[in-house]
Amino acid sequence: MQLPIYLDNHSTTAVDPRVLQAMLPYFTEKYGNAASINHSFGWEAAEAVETAREQIARLVRTSPKSIVFTSGATESNNLALKGVMRAAGPDAHLITNAAEHRAVLDPTKKLSRSDFAVTILPVDQYGLVDPGQIADAIASKTVVVSVMMANNEVGTINAIAEIGRICRERDVLLHCDAAQVVGKLPVDLSDLPVDFMSFTAHKLYGPKGVGALAIRRGGRRIQLEPLFDGGGHERRLRSGTLPVPLIVGFGKACKLAVETMQKEEAGIRQLRDRLQSGLLAELDGVVLNGHPNQRLSGNLNVSFEAVDGEALMMSLKDIAVSSGSACTSADPEPSHVLRAMGRSDALTRASLRFGVGRFNTAEEIDFAVSTVVETVKRLRNLSASGP
Repeated sequence: MQLPIYLDNHSTTAVDPRVLQAMLPYFTEKYGNAASINHSFGWEAAEAVETAREQIARLVRTSPKSIVFTSGATESNNLALKGVMRAAGPDAHLITNAAEHRAVLDPTKKLSRSDFAVTILPVDQYGLVDPGQIADAIASKTVVVSVMMANNEVGTINAIAEIGRICRERDVLLHCDAAQVVGKLPVDLSDLPVDFMSFTAHKLYGPKGVGALAIRRGGRRIQLEPLFDGGGHERRLRSGTLPVPLIVGFGKACKLAVETMQKEEAGIRQLRDRLQSGLLAELDGVVLNGHPNQRLSGNLNVSFEAVDGEALMMSLKDIAVSSGSACTSADPEPSHVLRAMGRSDALTRASLRFGVGRFNTAEEIDFAVSTVVETVKRLRNLSASGP
């Protein structure tokens, strides 16, 4: 076993070696621009892009034509929310919730500062969004509801099918940030009542820097204003030269997920349960954050009573874990997700998010258990003994 061990797979995943091998030729001999239509280098690149688009669409069971490439889920979220609200006009109303990723909450706040109407709903103690509260919040000017499929910090899985049915009945669009779900759980956009879905390659063992926005096709026409202009790429929704090697890697990662997801997630769940049972068997005062059952198979978010959170993180040099979202790690404030769930500041600061992934082993899990147990006991003893 090599140290440090990596248990932060909600933050990002290692590029699978098979994905890397698929990408390499497109950095060297197959380096054409997919928008160059006058020679074979461009044709080859364009063909690779469309193959990847088909592989990605197959994973989430939608038409390849619905896939718009972006730089990642953050851009996809911004394109969906700002795009649809700006296209709808100044009276438009958006509904989201307090446990969303900052990539949804920050664009929402910016829209609010531009005089768009915004409603931010609470979540329950597990981080779940109540579909009934969404139904009550929808008004005549509501254009879009944004609810993540699964929370990036606590792993809680929302009732997207029910929320989507409510939105369809009210003729309101539904956007989902599915960055933590795609490649881990089955997603069927041919059946799920979702109009926009954001996801990204680097959460499913693909490269950083590429993602997608899946936009529903058919039925009511969706108006979407692009974030920027110049070239009209991706059906005029996302201008810019396509990063062909990254897109190829994205496609390969999705192809692997189709082939391995069911068996792989069962193994990851076993490792997560081994981690959870190990910690609970050796320590008291451990609080589970998130839904006990309705959560991602690789997620374990726990708080430790009577432990200084900063000292805890600083002591775990041999384990890569997180105390919240990687995208807000520069923010010293406690997790907004745990706060929205009603956790105290002390428990929020003394929380760890473990993300078990494809390449983790039972030996690593056992090492993590022993290391965390030893660290928590030592810090509690130091606190009890006083200065």
